[in-house]
Amino acid sequence: MDLKWSKKALSDIGRLYEFLAAVDKGAAIRTAQMLTAAPTKLLINPRIGEKVEEFSPREVRRFLVGRYEMRYEIKTNTIYLLRLWHTREKR
Repeated sequence: MDLKWSKKALSDIGRLYEFLAAVDKGAAIRTAQMLTAAPTKLLINPRIGEKVEEFSPREVRRFLVGRYEMRYEIKTNTIYLLRLWHTREKR
C-alpha cells in the first residue's frame, strides 16, 4: 500500500500550523508532527476509519487523530489523504 498526500491536505497542515504557531509555536510543531505521522497507521489497517457514505461509491473514510479529522480515499493499492481539519472547525 502506498500513501499519498493531496495538495489540499498538505495545505491544511500548513494552515493548522500557522493558526497554532500564532499562539504556541511548540504546540504547532507537535501537532504538525502528530498529523503527518498518524497516516502511517493506515498502511497497516487501511479500513480503520469510518466510511463516509456521502461519497459512495468511492471509498472515502474518516480517521480521527486527537481532535483532528482526516479524510482519505482508498483506491486499489494507494491511500490518498484528501483533507484534514480540527473537529471544532465548521465544515
